[in-house]
Amino acid sequence: MAEAELDAWMAAHVEGYRGPLTLTRLKGGQSNPTWRVEASSGRYVLRQKPLGKTLPSAHQVDREYRVMKALGATDVPVPRMLGLCEDDSVMGSMFFVMEHLEGRTLWDPRLPDMAPSERGAIFEAMNDTIAKISRVDPVAVGLGDYGRQGGYVERQIARWSKQYRASETHRIEAMDRLIEWLPENRPTAPEEVRVAHGDFRLDNLMFHPTEPRVLGVLDWELSTLGDPYADFAYNVMVWRIVPGIFRGLGGVELQGTGIPTEDQYIDMWCRKTGRTRPENFDFYVILSLFRIAAIVQGIAKRAQDGTANDPQAAEMGRVAGPLAEIAWGMVRA
Repeated sequence: MAEAELDAWMAAHVEGYRGPLTLTRLKGGQSNPTWRVEASSGRYVLRQKPLGKTLPSAHQVDREYRVMKALGATDVPVPRMLGLCEDDSVMGSMFFVMEHLEGRTLWDPRLPDMAPSERGAIFEAMNDTIAKISRVDPVAVGLGDYGRQGGYVERQIARWSKQYRASETHRIEAMDRLIEWLPENRPTAPEEVRVAHGDFRLDNLMFHPTEPRVLGVLDWELSTLGDPYADFAYNVMVWRIVPGIFRGLGGVELQGTGIPTEDQYIDMWCRKTGRTRPENFDFYVILSLFRIAAIVQGIAKRAQDGTANDPQAAEMGRVAGPLAEIAWGMVRA
């Protein structure tokens, strides 16, 4: 790793920086490598585009930097952006540097070892955070050109169908069926245009070390302008995913745990955003499951090609089929 080149770049571009530095790879960041930078002036986080060949329109860390910098002026909790480097000679690919948040990443939505009151507060904080994102007026924060106005669902179907086909390593019948079903059943009502995170999950939030408070929403790689129902449904799909397949709550007995039911969680978001639940809300959840299946299939393809960032990438890719089956099961129900 080019620590000397990075040290020189940070000295020139990050206010208050003092070296020397050391780099440590952080857990997560399946798509974009993420590093902790430790220097004399403190800790930072660096997120970079993967080295090597990548899929078209993927890994745009410059967009992550832009959206978080814009949202820094809103009530959406995001880390402070410190610098963007588009010169590949420094680290081998484009990257940005942001403040290091001292907190907790919660990987298992069942929140083991927590009291019911703690679990309820965590889910309330997560819901409050996605509600804040869903209320942002993109024009007001300088993001009016961050994506196309309208047609989000249609583009998502087309994009992830194409990305899946580009990453296909073997046939998944449920994915083939969803690729046919989704465009024929998409909502026809005009879409509201809001900032969409695109990958809003519990493990993409940094929580306070001891309090049920979100310090920052991370991993904005898939963000754009989009339909708030579709963006929220991606958060809701956790109630449909069986823990043995991926991090989920599907089939878990929630009574007495403090974790809200799927309906309670949706109602909570609707109250906070002033929206009503559409009759076809399940469509958005099905689309979300299709998207995550396509995403993990992409990880599997990178593992096959030798460009994956995580040694467990191949294993993770094996859940694409089961996720697609859950989505297709919702269609048939």
